[in-house]
Amino acid sequence: MFDLVLKGGRVIDPAQSLDGVMDVAFTDGRVAAIGPNLDPGQNNRDVSGLLVTPGLIDLHAHVYWGGTSMGVDPDDYARGSGITTLIDAGSAGPGNMHGFRRHVIERSDVRIVPFLNISFAGIFAFSHEVMVGECMDLRLLNPRVCLAVAKRDSDLVAGIKVRIGGGTSAINGIEPLRMALEVAEHAGLPVMAHLDNPPPYRPEVMRALRAGDILTHCFRPFPNTPVTADGRVHQDVLEARARGVIFDIGHGKGSFGFETAMAMVKNGFLPDVISSDIHTLSIEGPAYNLLITMSKFLALGVALPEVIRMATINPARAARLSDRGTFRVGALGDASILTLAHGQFEYEDALGKKMTSPERLDCTAIVLGGRLWHEQGNC
Repeated sequence: MFDLVLKGGRVIDPAQSLDGVMDVAFTDGRVAAIGPNLDPGQNNRDVSGLLVTPGLIDLHAHVYWGGTSMGVDPDDYARGSGITTLIDAGSAGPGNMHGFRRHVIERSDVRIVPFLNISFAGIFAFSHEVMVGECMDLRLLNPRVCLAVAKRDSDLVAGIKVRIGGGTSAINGIEPLRMALEVAEHAGLPVMAHLDNPPPYRPEVMRALRAGDILTHCFRPFPNTPVTADGRVHQDVLEARARGVIFDIGHGKGSFGFETAMAMVKNGFLPDVISSDIHTLSIEGPAYNLLITMSKFLALGVALPEVIRMATINPARAARLSDRGTFRVGALGDASILTLAHGQFEYEDALGKKMTSPERLDCTAIVLGGRLWHEQGNC
């Protein structure tokens, strides 16, 4: 007998090209079966009229709560956004990854998979009052030490994170990215690259990234935007995608613009991944959470199954997590149960520009490891 059966929901699993009314069953923490009219289990939930997706994965979050000034509480955040896996985007570096693991990752219910920051202390000064880029001083970047920690924690670390730009690497420009790429090459891992205002400039960064590397903040507003003044996609961006670079939204407080997004969507250039870049300065807006960020793409005219793809199987593949992001039998027993609300909803980008939409995704319940973790009112 199944442990839990979700019955009669609209199941959307882009990894298996599934979109229809059916049941999903879980046993021993894994997906046990999917299809219409499954046998009852020990616990059965009627989810008719609701969306049932593989557990949502936020590829860009900051959840080193209490250990960094930017970290939010991972379980509290995950409940509100229907998330079952959080990818922490470089909050911790080689000097404090052990603390992040012991005091946050191992004590949280939600699954947390970190990218290791190339800078020794990770993102250590991030607030309204104090903002210091961790790659502004190259003495903090030791590729040998970073590689050693990536290998020590190879069961956990999914990649190497680097932040470059005027606010993060300043006069060091692209050099921290070169260091991160060297570490990643020897560790057999992808790089996630943050790019803010120049220097460096976008074309130089695009040329450096390899297949499987991730450019986050990929729909950022001017400067270093991916679109030309007349709304075309820059050639270096097109070449990077053809080469296999992964494009991640990473909304955050300052890294997503509707004007850029509308131009990219109009050109048929959709992101590979939708992520929130949630932290203490973005959780109260304009990002709020992953579901609001996903809802913005519904407002831009992207089809619901594609939006779900960008928050399930695509981030799973980007982080090389083959055991999640799908309801394939044997996969981790994680599911997000969502409501597609209808009304008039206002959304805001990082520049304060607004748009309205008749749809919004809300969290109704979460299945984590084959068990109901939170239901409406708590999530």
